[in-house]
Amino acid sequence: MLLAATSPQWIKLAVERFDAVLVDHAHCEKKAAAHALSMLAAFPNEPGLARAMARLAREESGHLAQVLRLLEQRGLELGKDPGDPYAQALQKHVRAPAQERLLDKLLISALIEDRSRERLELLAKHLSDPELKTFYQRLAEAEAGHGSLFVRFAKKAAPDAFEARFAELRAIEARLIETLPIRAAIH
Repeated sequence: MLLAATSPQWIKLAVERFDAVLVDHAHCEKKAAAHALSMLAAFPNEPGLARAMARLAREESGHLAQVLRLLEQRGLELGKDPGDPYAQALQKHVRAPAQERLLDKLLISALIEDRSRERLELLAKHLSDPELKTFYQRLAEAEAGHGSLFVRFAKKAAPDAFEARFAELRAIEARLIETLPIRAAIH
């Protein structure tokens, strides 16, 4: 799904500053749960979406609880969310008309989930702690499922526009990954 791979410089920074990545990861899980609920609220009449988003919000909240437990074990605090320049930049490409808005939100959600999957897999591969490796591999697999869920709903929502718009947004996402500064964060 992704057109550009994460830079090796990101994984080096992420391993060196893993505590900062872990705090950011908690914020990402919090926002993912809130986003699922916002999708449910914004598009209540889309067949099957409300129930799927309710399940997703519950799963993301569970991930948040697990990451918060890791923060506590490491003596870290969640602190204020500094924001996510990557997700914010992608959200600027959501179009206003209702059907286009739904398609764009679903596709951008799929891209964010897939980028998260890629980076969680990188953490699983490069962290030295066996428990963290297992934890991040399990979460990466969940992210892959979330990305697929958003893609399925996008195809159903706009079957004729899906391919072209997904190609556009994938190209935008790739440019962002190549141009945004590398941070000790999931995105």
